[in-house]
Amino acid sequence: MSEEEIQESGKSEEITLAPGLIKAFESSDEGQGDRGRRRGGPDPLAALRAWQPRTRLGRMVMNGQILTYEEALSSGLPIREVEIVDALLPDITDDVLAVNMIQRMTDSGRRVRFNVLCAVGNGDGYVGLSVCKGKEVASTIRKAIDKAKLNMIPVMRGNGSWESSEGPGTSVPFMVSGRSGSTRITLMPAPAGKGLVIGDYGRRVLKLAGVTDVWSRSSGQTRTTINFAKATYNALVQLNRTRLSEGVHRRLSIIRGRELS
Repeated sequence: MSEEEIQESGKSEEITLAPGLIKAFESSDEGQGDRGRRRGGPDPLAALRAWQPRTRLGRMVMNGQILTYEEALSSGLPIREVEIVDALLPDITDDVLAVNMIQRMTDSGRRVRFNVLCAVGNGDGYVGLSVCKGKEVASTIRKAIDKAKLNMIPVMRGNGSWESSEGPGTSVPFMVSGRSGSTRITLMPAPAGKGLVIGDYGRRVLKLAGVTDVWSRSSGQTRTTINFAKATYNALVQLNRTRLSEGVHRRLSIIRGRELS
């Protein structure tokens, strides 16, 4: 076999990696040339470089058979490894909404634990929410972030307001309600530029989901932080359970998940 044939066969066998894996390996090469990370703490992408997949979907992502989060969802396989989300959606940001201390009196003394509410999202159609309990704040926050990544859902966005013009959807396509405990949140379509007319914790969840304009109405015990955020998240879950025709999708400019070019 000639050298040209060997080079061509080598090119054909090259594996295309997921964007998060490419970013992790590139940062590793840059760090070695700059004598490692001098400041800024541990490398957040170190877990991806040392990742050994344990599930079928994880092996498919590592081998380059699945390159986008949409392909992972359409495969029908459960997402049980956090590294899968980090590899397919490397631009995810997290927001710790609340850290509450829980005290319980036992026979051995006072027992202190922490309750952490965390939300994650890419700001373009995907959001996750979780609540975790633990003995230490740092480890509980890490556990809540990982659990929220595994609970991520695609968000349906559209121009449901009569004041909206044509273009990509920035609000919810129709009125939808979510409930958690006694708290009930109703999201209503708003025109572009109106902003997020909702409480602080609901605003932070919608911002991570990529919704920029919405009207809202609330009832119940809205001062409860966890229930308010979970009710907003449950309203976004209800959007995905609604079946719409293709004509409604086109008329309301509905986007489900990321806005792919």
